[in-house]
Amino acid sequence: MTTTESTPRSYPFSAAEKLRLDPFYAELRKTEPLSRVQLPYGQPAWLATRYEDAKTVLADPRFSRAAAVDNDEPRLRSRRPAGGILAMDPPEHTRLRKLVAKAFTVRRVERLRPRAQEIADELADGMLESGSPAELVEDFALPLPITVICELLGVPYEDRADFRDWSDAFLSTTKLTEQQVEDYIDRFQNYMAGLIERRRQQPEDDLLSALVEARDEHDKLSEQELVELSVGILVAGHETTASQIPNFVYVLLTHPEQLEQLRQQPERVPEAVEELLRYVPLGVSAAFPRYALEDVELGGVLVRAGEPVVVGVASANRDEEVFSDPERFGLDHEAGPHIGFGHGPHHCLGAQLARMELQVALETLLARLPGLRFAVPEDEVPWKTGMIVRGPLSLPVAWDTEA
Repeated sequence: MTTTESTPRSYPFSAAEKLRLDPFYAELRKTEPLSRVQLPYGQPAWLATRYEDAKTVLADPRFSRAAAVDNDEPRLRSRRPAGGILAMDPPEHTRLRKLVAKAFTVRRVERLRPRAQEIADELADGMLESGSPAELVEDFALPLPITVICELLGVPYEDRADFRDWSDAFLSTTKLTEQQVEDYIDRFQNYMAGLIERRRQQPEDDLLSALVEARDEHDKLSEQELVELSVGILVAGHETTASQIPNFVYVLLTHPEQLEQLRQQPERVPEAVEELLRYVPLGVSAAFPRYALEDVELGGVLVRAGEPVVVGVASANRDEEVFSDPERFGLDHEAGPHIGFGHGPHHCLGAQLARMELQVALETLLARLPGLRFAVPEDEVPWKTGMIVRGPLSLPVAWDTEA
């Protein structure tokens, strides 16, 4: 076991390039699975790159997410992250999570599948009516999860242009200025506070009304927690899925043999979604550090009490000790225990909803758009920049049409 602190490496190791994962992660997994890194802002941290170490940091109560609030936590942007449920430990985290968990169980989500399929078919109808080519992000990938989460939470879909812009405040590294971030967050919270007041006056059959009842009648959360939780559900409920749909399509289009296999065996879409969740590095870097509450031996290193650790989820999902031939995307990989949705108390609350939407999206695109392909050269696809998540900014696609 080593306790020597080396000079931290600058992190991320390189700029995000499409869906390429920096090969240095693989080297670290072999030679230095827990390494010292320095993010653009905040104090130095340990970076966990192996699967088992990642799971330990994410689930072991000896590591605290809440401790970040009182520290200069490692981060990609100068602004300190807001508090809320993402900066809590049990039991406070559990208290808030329980209020919404029932809406995202497997059974509840499966009840939403027919409606999600209906939305996806309507969007495909629109693309077919307009004709090939089409822009997958704006025409399909964004409106599908936005519509689903709006209906579930109780947010007017017609307000999507506003909250889509405001959502960037939570995902921007350099895309927005600090003043824009602050302004967008204020606007978003004021908007949500207004919706909450409307539900107080006129409750409906939606999640927002249920949260208002939990606040007003049962005192299970504060007013500020109610606003922040509602904003968080709306942002998380559409942003990552809206990025992953074009990410997944991009991977399939650049792996034509796997795409053809899915066309021939559409019943394998669920397992393809799991392999894509493992393979695609959604985040541009590790984030959301956990702080050791006591000295912990991890990956042959002594992490001292008070030191932060960031988890390289994408690296953990490529760990050779867990996944065979992990750098390759393939449907022949067994559906492994990836941690694409995280692990432990902060495991993604909407994981089942995201899985269902991603399955519906791929099934619909494969069935409704025969011969789906790039409408521009692959190297001309524009990618997001200045954000904590990767994804095509737009994805022009074409398909076979009848003569």
